[in-house]
Amino acid sequence: MQVVATGYGLIEGPVWDADRGLYFSDVTGGGIHLLDRQDRVSTVVEKRKGVGGMALHAGGGVVAGGREIAWIGADGATRTLLDSATADGAEGFNDLTTDQQGRIYVGSLGFKVFAGGPMKPGNLYCIDLDGRTRKVSDGVLLTNGLAVSPDGQRLYHSDARRQLVRVYDVQADGTLGHWKAFCAMGEGRVPDGLKVAADGSVWVADAHGARVAVFEPDGRHRRDIAVPLPMVTSVCFGGDDLRDLYVVTGSRGGPSEKCGTIYRMRTDVPGLALAPCRVRPG
Repeated sequence: MQVVATGYGLIEGPVWDADRGLYFSDVTGGGIHLLDRQDRVSTVVEKRKGVGGMALHAGGGVVAGGREIAWIGADGATRTLLDSATADGAEGFNDLTTDQQGRIYVGSLGFKVFAGGPMKPGNLYCIDLDGRTRKVSDGVLLTNGLAVSPDGQRLYHSDARRQLVRVYDVQADGTLGHWKAFCAMGEGRVPDGLKVAADGSVWVADAHGARVAVFEPDGRHRRDIAVPLPMVTSVCFGGDDLRDLYVVTGSRGGPSEKCGTIYRMRTDVPGLALAPCRVRPG
C-alpha cells in the first residue's frame, strides 16, 4: 500500500471523480478535500464537520452528509435535501450512496455518536429524484456504508453496532424489501464504509480490525487486505480502470491524533463507478 495523503483526524466519504480525482472528508478536523490526479490535496469546502458520506451531483457540486444532507455547489451555494425535521428528529446522517437512477439512499443517526449515552436506532431513507423523501427501513443501530449491486437489484448496508452488513432487495421504484443478514464481521469487528466491485464482490472497511474484508456476492468471505492503521473507515475504487483501491482511515489506535491516512493499492478486479446524484437541488 502506498501512502498518498496523511495528517487528518478521521477520513471518511471517499468518492471518485474521473475528471478531478478523489474527494474525501475529515469528520473531526472539518472540510471536504480533493486529492487530484497528481496526488495534490486542496480544500473544496472549508470547515464542514461530520461528513460521513458523499456523492457527485450530475449538475455539478457534491452531495454531503452531516447534520443534514445537502447539495453544495461549486460556488459554495448550499441546498438542504434532508434534515432532522423530515427524518424523525435524527441527530444527523452518516454514509450515503446513489442508485443507477441517481436517487440517494442515506442512513440517519438516532444518537450523537461521539457524545456517548444510550444508543437509539436510526432509519434508512430514499431521496427521490423530485426531492421527496421516503423511509425505506428502520432499526439501524449505527448506520454506515451503503452500496448497490452491479445489477441494481440489491442494496448493501453496514450496521456497525450489530457487527453485520444488511442486504435488501430493491424494487424498480426504489422501495426495499425487508433486510437480511448478508455477512457478519466477527466478534469485536465493526463494518464501516463499503463498496461493490464489478464482479459483485463487497469490500468492507473494518473500523476496529486494520483490514478491508472482501466478500463474495453470496456473502462468503473471500479475503482480507491488511491495512497499516487499525481504524479503517472506508474504501473507494478509482483510477482510469477503476482498479486503484483507495483505503481511508481514522486516527484511533494510531501514533497520533492526526494520523488519518489515505492509502492506495492496485486490485485484480475493477470497482463500480458510483452513479451521480440526480436529485433536484431545490
